[in-house]
Amino acid sequence: MAEGTSYIMPDTPFIQDGSNSGMLDDLRWPDDDLTRIPDWIYTSKAILERERERIFLGKCWNYVALEAEFDEIGSFKRSYVGDVPVIVTRSDEDEWKVFENRCAHRGVEFCRESRGKAREFICPYHHWTYDISGKLIAVPFRRGDKGKGGMPEDFNMEEYNPRQFRVARRNGVVFATLSDATETLEQYLGPETLEQFDVVFSGRELKVLGYYRNRLSGNWKLYHENLKDPYHATLLHVYLATFRLMVAGQKSAMICDAVGRHATAASAKDDSIEIDDRMVDEMKGAYRVGMDLNDEDFTRYVPEFDSPWTVTMSTIWPNLIVQRELNTLGIRHIVPRGPHALDMYWTMFGYVDDTEEMTKHRMKQGNLMGPSGYLGVDDNEAIKFLQDGFKRSIPSEGVVKLDPENEGGTDTLISEASIRSLYRHYREVMDL
Repeated sequence: MAEGTSYIMPDTPFIQDGSNSGMLDDLRWPDDDLTRIPDWIYTSKAILERERERIFLGKCWNYVALEAEFDEIGSFKRSYVGDVPVIVTRSDEDEWKVFENRCAHRGVEFCRESRGKAREFICPYHHWTYDISGKLIAVPFRRGDKGKGGMPEDFNMEEYNPRQFRVARRNGVVFATLSDATETLEQYLGPETLEQFDVVFSGRELKVLGYYRNRLSGNWKLYHENLKDPYHATLLHVYLATFRLMVAGQKSAMICDAVGRHATAASAKDDSIEIDDRMVDEMKGAYRVGMDLNDEDFTRYVPEFDSPWTVTMSTIWPNLIVQRELNTLGIRHIVPRGPHALDMYWTMFGYVDDTEEMTKHRMKQGNLMGPSGYLGVDDNEAIKFLQDGFKRSIPSEGVVKLDPENEGGTDTLISEASIRSLYRHYREVMDL
């Protein structure tokens, strides 16, 4: 067997459906080679459990909500940290809580509604009751009935509050972390990501326009990879290439933080670029000669941001995508559902001070995105094709060698440098 191979020896059989839950110690990354990604990071249940422990419940800030979803004190929203269900509440004017949506009695998710307003949460099974801050305030028949039954004399309700997360907010976006050791949100994002984040979240009051939700048949990390992979943009997306939202030769960049976990794919629409025969041949799978739009509003950019870019897609590790595609704005919240699936929660938004015309424009351009958007549907299908390959083929590894001179940010679309940068960080955190 070749040196550095990622295959598993015959005495430790690897099952691609992810049932090798007790074999984590047998998994080895190809030594010191970030250009190869082993299939098992997408299929192993043991890997997913370590990701939950070391990433989602580790020293990371996880997106959980937008403040605009909480119009009154007492508002709440169901959300997720990784696949762990949590409740986000606004318990006072400036008091925000995030706590696990799990009854301390038998483990029921006691909050069942997606969002709303409440003074308390009552578990539907045995009616243990929690206040809006996540404190256990009532246990039926705690003292028994007529001197019989009930809890032990030393039962203390304060010991049975749901697990609380630390909360950080920036310009209308709410994050949570379980770890006391997580750095400040600003340190965690870093100056490169903060600059792009603050373009969209500049302090203007947000207005939610609507929601999507869909399930993708792929490992959750593939969505991060997809948006750190500018190489596919002009090859997969017919809409992007044909209508010049992103073509080779235009001003583009992949902006990475120093650690390697976050990145922003950025481009500037340029209708003056000539598509010559060579470029048509390179993009022959995506570029459609002679195709026109009946409604040019779908690609019309109304300048509104202090930014050289008309499109930015920021991947904020581990569960957030901030989307600015022309004038449509959105949040994508990644929730793992086992090794082979993820749920995507989309929140489309604008600003309170938008004109009615701008709101309509954002919503029309919103058709570019979402589960069946003119652009979004391509990625969903490609991610499924990837996961099918990992599940059904002989275990092997992928190759990410484009742009070998860089290991992070780059100004070319023909690059996989930011994927390598992500997995350098991932390997360290996961101790692989």
